[in-house]
Amino acid sequence: MQPIVAGHHINVGAIFRSAAALGVDAVLVTPRCADPLYRRSIRVSMGTVFQVPWTRIDPWPAGVDLLRDNGFHVAAMALSDDSVSLDELAAAQPERLAVVMGTEGDGLSARTVASADSVVRIPMAGGVDSLNVAAASAVAMWALR
Repeated sequence: MQPIVAGHHINVGAIFRSAAALGVDAVLVTPRCADPLYRRSIRVSMGTVFQVPWTRIDPWPAGVDLLRDNGFHVAAMALSDDSVSLDELAAAQPERLAVVMGTEGDGLSARTVASADSVVRIPMAGGVDSLNVAAASAVAMWALR
């Protein structure tokens, strides 16, 4: 699995830390994503930004086609009427999977969600509709390990 992220320095660092801990192959960051080599990102990642392979994927969201051309199923983490649960994706996980996660608050653009092969949600309880992107990425990486 390869997560693709956009977001704040703290969240980016936390995502890299989870990616290292959960054995993710690589992290791809979008052009507007916070810099993983920014001091705060490095500190929050506990230095794992130097351990996990990563690169920028540009342009975005046109990069979805590049991933698909290279055999990846692209799953967008988003709240959507046509989304499948993370459990469903894990039960029928494609051989090559790229999971796209959006920024805190705004999430993914409608264009990115529309370009994905599937839309995935983490089932929630207690009237909560979503998690912080760093927490959601850790849950997804664990479920799809």
